[in-house]
Amino acid sequence: MDEEQIRQRRRRSRARSRRRRQEEKRRRVLLLVLAVLAAILLAAGGGGGGGRNGREAAGAVAGGRKSVREEAGSIRPELLPGDDTGIGLGGKPEEAEAAENSRENGESDQKGSQEEAQKETLKEEQKETQKEAMEKGDSEAEKMAAELLSSMTLEEKIFQLFMVTPEALTGYDEVYMAGEATKDAIWERPVGGIVYFSQNLKDKDQTREMLAKTARYGEERSGLPPFLAVDEEGGQVARISGKEGFSLEAFPDMSKIGASNDEAKAFEVGETIGKYLADLGFDVDFAPVADVLTNQDNTVVARRSFGSDAEIVSRMVSEEVKGLKKHGVSPVLKHFPGHGGTAEDSHETKPVLHRTLEELSETEFLPFAAGIESGADFVMAGHIGVPEIEEDGRPAVFSKTLLTDVLRKQLGFEGIIITDAMNMGAVTESYDSGEAAVAALSAGADMILMPEDFDAAVQAVKDAVEKGALTESRIEGSEGREEYGKRNSPVKAGLF
Repeated sequence: MDEEQIRQRRRRSRARSRRRRQEEKRRRVLLLVLAVLAAILLAAGGGGGGGRNGREAAGAVAGGRKSVREEAGSIRPELLPGDDTGIGLGGKPEEAEAAENSRENGESDQKGSQEEAQKETLKEEQKETQKEAMEKGDSEAEKMAAELLSSMTLEEKIFQLFMVTPEALTGYDEVYMAGEATKDAIWERPVGGIVYFSQNLKDKDQTREMLAKTARYGEERSGLPPFLAVDEEGGQVARISGKEGFSLEAFPDMSKIGASNDEAKAFEVGETIGKYLADLGFDVDFAPVADVLTNQDNTVVARRSFGSDAEIVSRMVSEEVKGLKKHGVSPVLKHFPGHGGTAEDSHETKPVLHRTLEELSETEFLPFAAGIESGADFVMAGHIGVPEIEEDGRPAVFSKTLLTDVLRKQLGFEGIIITDAMNMGAVTESYDSGEAAVAALSAGADMILMPEDFDAAVQAVKDAVEKGALTESRIEGSEGREEYGKRNSPVKAGLF
């Protein structure tokens, strides 16, 4: 390697370091704005209830669908959702050897103690340095988050609470480029996030360009780009790997990774997926699955779960989270409080989990706690009813007990609570889009994922604030967490 190549490599290394620092700053601000939006949002609670009155057909999008595509194509639509013995080293008289060994052992012990003390001192100094840096970063993030929030209208704050598909945002049937229609849609409805499926992703160059433009439009509109998310678990659920156009080898199902009992493999999954997602421009991955498979009749997460042993699942989840975060991609733990003990499919109807809070704490909650400890930025609230906790059987996504009392207070999660897709049958069979959005926010959710009727959901949240059922400060609490996360996103910092 010649000198010029060495200089270029050093320049690239310095540039990457700068981007990581910028990303961390962005991420903190984004998470904080959502934090300020939920810590400051929930006034009137309630989550329950209610049957549907005049629910419109599934898949309806406000304003209707445009019959033309943003770009023509033939992509199929996505279907939802030495010798170490010490022998042979030379002989010595036994007594002399014993005396020398004793002296050497004493000196070794003393030296070892000194080295250990020095290591501990160094660790403490490093922790203090890191703490000071974090506090400084948090202070800057808080200031930027507050400035952003103060500049937003109520409607803009509400839009930030939603993550939708590019089709729901633009009204087009298929979207796999970000042109003027996407720019106009983001300007009119500045959402907090966009989630992409296989139909949106053709190849590497197309995906990079689409995401970079989308992020830029969001930055120009709101001061921060939206979260750009994808469901890339690996194995059974993968929108990118194994797909023609990306040349990325697919992973086996996570059940096989778990069966290996080798958490290094789980880290490899997260690290590999995180690397190619960040390279494409994604900063959120709806993974890992933190469900413990306690019901062998469960077909929904049987292949997607790391297994039926909560301790093994916890180790796997923790390592995958670390792997994803290594490349600045935010992991999403799912499906809280746990989908592995159910028999029903929430895409079709509401799953029921017959477990007490004590039983959940001993099994289902363990992988979520491990993922949170490892730094997961999101937890996805599932559409799972737990009658032993909520007598009316309301899904967890509408349960203040589970989201606020358990996830926030008991498990200590301070990141973003996002709902599972709100266009699933578990929700739509009993709630309209507006009711569902308000109930989830009231229970403690921060972001609403894919409402069946986007505009109706936005309007319902706005009406709830105006009527006092939700406070604007509750909205700001959620948005504070979200903006903090975006501002500190490593992926985002590399884009601007």
